[in-house]
Order: sequence, then structure tokens, then C-alpha cells
Amino acid sequence: MNFIDLLGIAASIIALLIAIIGHEIMHGWVAFKYGDTTAKNNGRLSVNPLVHIDPIGSVLVPLMTYFLPMLLGASSGILFGWAKPVPVNMQTVIRNGGYNAAMQVSLAGIVYNLFLATLASVILTSMHEPQASESMIYVFSLLLIIALVKINVVLAVLNLLPIPSFDGAHFVTYMALKLRVFKVAEFFAKAEPYGMIVIILILMTPLKMPLLIWPVSTILNLLLN
Repeated sequence: MNFIDLLGIAASIIALLIAIIGHEIMHGWVAFKYGDTTAKNNGRLSVNPLVHIDPIGSVLVPLMTYFLPMLLGASSGILFGWAKPVPVNMQTVIRNGGYNAAMQVSLAGIVYNLFLATLASVILTSMHEPQASESMIYVFSLLLIIALVKINVVLAVLNLLPIPSFDGAHFVTYMALKLRVFKVAEFFAKAEPYGMIVIILILMTPLKMPLLIWPVSTILNLLLN
């Protein structure tokens, strides 16, 4: 592993923290716009990463998902993780803005990730391939921008999936409640404890191709080409 590889790992870690922390802040910020001060009162609208980092989701899981495949012979792993969920009182949100507001809160993090990926791709168009004489700061900046595009797209697609406890499932739940299809909402409520099992099964089976790999690749091709 050379110095450029180490720069790439550092850039990816920083990009992941920007992606997952901003994702969670946006949930709380949109809820705050609908009168819910829970996140604000708990200091979770702060950009200070220390109040959002989860020891398992922000440190242990990213290290395992990145380095474990490499130890098993793969060229590299996929950097994946999460921040501590921002507390939101959905009853307050629904009381002030209805189920439409609840759906907006559910999608806020995904919108943030897609916006950040798009913004990073626009910045990337103004950058050039690093030359031998290029400073390490420029090389690191380039690696960071590329990592921001890739990681935010992966997080957006993953969270869009209607997997219990994920944002996509929350969106479907509130839409179902709005349309009075209560059995759908009940299903996701009962299945919520099994969300992590579902995502592990997806990542370990061919289901990851149509549900994750293909949509991620399609969006990345649009943004990076």
C-alpha cells in the first residue's frame, strides 16, 4: 500500500463522514421546519461530527467493510456505515404538516446525498488529472471529490430501498398511512427489527446486482461521464 492509497483511504473516510452526518442532520432540519425541536434540543443539528459519530456504524463497520474483503483477496471493499440517527418526533411533524411532511423528513437525507453527489460531480468537471508535479493537497482534493460522488450515490440508492428501518421504508409507510392502506404500514412496523438482516442478505446474494449495483452504476455513469 503506497502513499496515494493511504490518501485515498483518508479521503474516503472523510467523504463517508460528510455523507452520513449530513444525511442525519437533514432529517432533523426538515423536521425542525415543521415545528419539531427534538433534534435541536439534543444538539443534533450541529455540524460537530463528535455528536453524530456512532462507534459501531461510523468506525467499526466502515473499517470492516473496507478492509475485510481486501484481507480475503478482493482488490478493495465498499466503504459503508452510518451515523447516530437524529431523534425526530414524527407526531409533531404530522400534526403540523400531515403525512406529506413526514414523507419529506424521510427523504431529506437521500435528497442531501444526491445533491452532494451532483455538486461534487460538477466540481470534478473543473479538475484535471494530477501530474507528477502536482501537490499532495490537489491529489487529496481530487480523491475526496471522487469519493464524495461515489459514497453519496451508494448511500442514496441504499436508503431508497424499502427495507424496514431504512428511509425508503419510512417513506412507503407514511405514504400508506396517507392513502389509508394500513396493512402496509403495519407490515413495515412489524418488520423493522429485521432490516439489518435483510440488507446483509441483499449484500451477500445476487440480489445486490438489480437492487444496488446496477442503479449505483447507472447514476455514477451519469455523474462521472
